[in-house]
Amino acid sequence: MDKDTASIIDLPRLVGALPPQEKELFHRLFHLQAVTGYLQPTPDMEELVRENFGSVQAVKEQKIIKILNKVTLEGTLFNKLRASRPVSARERLGALAQIIDDSIRIVEPLDNPLAKTPEDTFGRVRGRYCLSAANIAKYDGLHAMIVIEGEHNPLVVSWKHFDDMLDVAWRWLAAAHKADSSARYPFFLWNCLWRAGATLIHTHSQVMLGRGQHYAKVEAQRLAALAYKKEHGSDYFQDLYRVHQALGLAFERDGCQLLIYLTPIKEKEVIILTPEMGRGFKQLVFDALTCYRQSLRAVSFNLAIFGPPLAPTPESWEGFPMVARLVDRGDLTSRASDIGTMELYAQSVVASDPFQVAHFMFRTCGLTE
Repeated sequence: MDKDTASIIDLPRLVGALPPQEKELFHRLFHLQAVTGYLQPTPDMEELVRENFGSVQAVKEQKIIKILNKVTLEGTLFNKLRASRPVSARERLGALAQIIDDSIRIVEPLDNPLAKTPEDTFGRVRGRYCLSAANIAKYDGLHAMIVIEGEHNPLVVSWKHFDDMLDVAWRWLAAAHKADSSARYPFFLWNCLWRAGATLIHTHSQVMLGRGQHYAKVEAQRLAALAYKKEHGSDYFQDLYRVHQALGLAFERDGCQLLIYLTPIKEKEVIILTPEMGRGFKQLVFDALTCYRQSLRAVSFNLAIFGPPLAPTPESWEGFPMVARLVDRGDLTSRASDIGTMELYAQSVVASDPFQVAHFMFRTCGLTE
């Protein structure tokens, strides 16, 4: 099967066609199940069904892929039909660019951060285009915002802005660790626009440095990777990459590995792995964001970057890389939330197809599958 035309629905056949070692590795990491859901629309429904889903047959017999990462217990249910389901509470907000332009008329503190944001007790960190500001309502004891000065619109952030944003963030982490040597667990995040949890439009990211132990979901990954190493004598992250690469869902560039994740938390999730923070890693994350905006039309997103502690700790971080995780947060004009009870308490439900995301991601990053 041509991986250019492959679909998540084809995953059982693609796995079945893998060489023996890759197939064994896939089943070591994942539990895969293909199921079919059946229903019978009433005659009164058929016109509406065809209008929203293309055909009555597409609704009568629905193919669903259920996949579980057995190491981290992250799981996803894929049904592309859900991308076509009607949403009754859709706001007519107009062009997004106009919304953001109009928001400039509303005075935000980040439009004048030196005067209208607090600074940390150890001072601000300044770059060429960015500066740090202490977060006025903190997630943790050491928690700052990284504000791009003079650029209100987060959708036009250039490479020079993004590069400086991460540079200032990691310099802030170093300054925070110097001020409090017991704080050593780094976490960077960018909530872009309101669907992703941002309360202010002006371009900004956030960075934290924790004490005692890493944040819960990072710690869970560390423990899962260590348990996998103990059981199988192999590196979890490299095996994860190897499986995705065998399926045409991953590539390596400049010592960094990008994979379109098979058990995404929500739509179009991408994971990028690297031994350490460097220009190649930052450039690949930026290229993934470019693909999001230009090819995938994903403009509201969550980006997380995390890795091992800044100083030695009692627990082992052997083999744990720098990790970036990027996920689309959906249609900015919709009132319907992309997160519900399933995502909170059961298993993520996703409509986007990882193989389609891979097609655009490979092309944007100058690679071919």
